Amino acid sequence: MLKFREMAETDYDVMIGLWRGVEGLEISGADSREGITAYLARNPGMSFVAEAEGRIVGTILGGHDGRRGFIYHLAVDPACRGQRIGTELTERCLRAIAADGIEKCHIFVKSDNAIGQGFWARAGWAKRSGFDVFSRDTVVLELIRAEER
Repeated sequence: MLKFREMAETDYDVMIGLWRGVEGLEISGADSREGITAYLARNPGMSFVAEAEGRIVGTILGGHDGRRGFIYHLAVDPACRGQRIGTELTERCLRAIAADGIEKCHIFVKSDNAIGQGFWARAGWAKRSGFDVFSRDTVVLELIRAEER
């Protein structure tokens, strides 16, 4: 029997283990215990876990910036796929984001993540084109400022 519930910071150790075991899911420094705890506090009621027999078998980390919603780390244990767990987690997350008045949600999927690309395409998400994502670590800014002093 599957049970869905809101993600809690106490789920961290099990979640990070699941994330590490899911092909195509990239973990970064933002996924530290402190980072996830802060994210959940800023976006209450928008991230969920799926449990089977008391064991976490799926997660979705979601929230918004006041303008657009974002989903991170939709992960389902490979042994539990095909049960609509990912779909249910996504729908719960989207309902919570929409309840805050957010009309559009994004997810970043690595271009070499064929499983993720296929899931989101089948779920009706449109792949965007016409722009590229640029990223920069904020720590670099602190190093530049220190050098300028």
